[in-house]
This record gives sequence, structure tokens and C-alpha cells, in this order.
Amino acid sequence: MDLGIKGKRAVVCASSKGLGLGCAQALAAAGCDLVMNARGSEALEAAAKLIRAEHGVTVETIAADVTSDDGRSKLLEIAGDADILVTNAGGPPPGMWHDWNREDFIKALDANMLTPIAMIKALVPGMTDRGWGRVVNITSQSVKAPIPQLGLSNAARTGLTGYVAGTSRQVASMGVTINNLLPGIHATDRANALDGPVAEREGISIDAARARRAATIPARRYGTSEEFGATCAFLCSQHAGFIVGQNILCDGGATNATI
Repeated sequence: MDLGIKGKRAVVCASSKGLGLGCAQALAAAGCDLVMNARGSEALEAAAKLIRAEHGVTVETIAADVTSDDGRSKLLEIAGDADILVTNAGGPPPGMWHDWNREDFIKALDANMLTPIAMIKALVPGMTDRGWGRVVNITSQSVKAPIPQLGLSNAARTGLTGYVAGTSRQVASMGVTINNLLPGIHATDRANALDGPVAEREGISIDAARARRAATIPARRYGTSEEFGATCAFLCSQHAGFIVGQNILCDGGATNATI
């Protein structure tokens, strides 16, 4: 399918690896020029080099922490007239409800709620002026069904979901759509960060921990960054203009809900 976005300019946050990289690759395959961001320059430059070689698109990079004011300013300096924005940031660490203090919550809110909002506020006005734009926020299945040990993520990402619910409906008439893409467990570093403590706590191998988690997913496997990226690219396409303010699960059926 031709997604109709060849030549569009896409900003993809935290895109040197994992789900962010999957989104960047899919958008590049659709013909988008990219602005890629991540904190580490080595992995970022390696990913950008690969995408340039595979897809022949222009790729600009900025190694910066997008969750900081300084890092975000550096990214926005080169973002230019972005047509597409994919927000993404690593999730807070797991734990128990009594482990977290105010500072932990503020850090989670900064990374997973306030940073995406700041990026939206910076880039969406240009999109509305030009009459076309797409924003996809990578959040989590936990906004549909809270995950007890991910209380920080539950809180911050649900806050972003509420913001998007209202904002998306204010800009839809100007040709801009804002949606959230909710991953379940995918074969990324985040999965390792979650499976590792389980393996250690229960005295089993990480492969055993992974197999046990996969058995709880109806698809009986972890997702891939490629299929996640393809879903993101569709939401950014010309064909998705009537999808507004939605929370799209990409979780292999793990969230047991009718609606």
C-alpha cells in the first residue's frame, strides 16, 4: 500500500533502537525524510546510516535527551516544518507503590507526559497552518489496563492520554490527527529490563521468564519492532485522516477488554 507520505518530514524521538527505530524505519520505507533523536550518539548514527543506505531518504540526527529542556530545544532547532511527530521516551522503572516518592513521580511525568505535550505544542501549530499533520505518541497498554508494578508509567502515560483526548479533537478540523499507539511486550531492551528482575527474583533463566510471559499473551509471542513500526506508519499515512484521538493497542491480545 502506498501510504501517500513520500517526501514528508518526520521527527521520531528515541529512535536509535527498539520501537522508535521500528517507527523510523517504517516511515523511511514510506519515503519520509527523518529527524532522528536519541541520547546516545553511537547507536543513533549507526541507525541513521543504515536507514539512509536502505531507503535513500534524508536523515538528520540530534543526540540529546528530549526529556530535558536543553535537549528538547536542540531537537526542535532542526525539526523545522515537521509534518509528522512520533513521541517516545523510555518508561520509568518498575516497583511497588510504596517505593515511589514525589521526585520519582515528577521524573516520570516529565519524561512520559510533559515532554510529549511540549513537543506537540511546539510542532502542531505549524502543521495546522499548513493544513496537514500527524502525531503518534508511543505510550503503553497500561493506559487501558494498569500494570501494578508499573505505577509510575500508569500515572504519567494516562495523563498524556487525557491531554490527547481533548487536544486531538481541537485540531482535527485543520487536517491534523493525534493518536496514541499502545505497545504490549515487544522484543526490545524494555522487555529485557522487565524480564531480568523476574528471572533474578525467582531464580530462573531470562529465557524461562520470557517464555512464561509469552504464554500469557494470546499471540503466544513478543511483538516485533517491525510490525509496531508498520502500525505507526499507517497512523501517519494519508489513509488515517479519520482516526482521531484513539488509543490503538498493539499487544498481541494481551489486554483482555471488549472495548
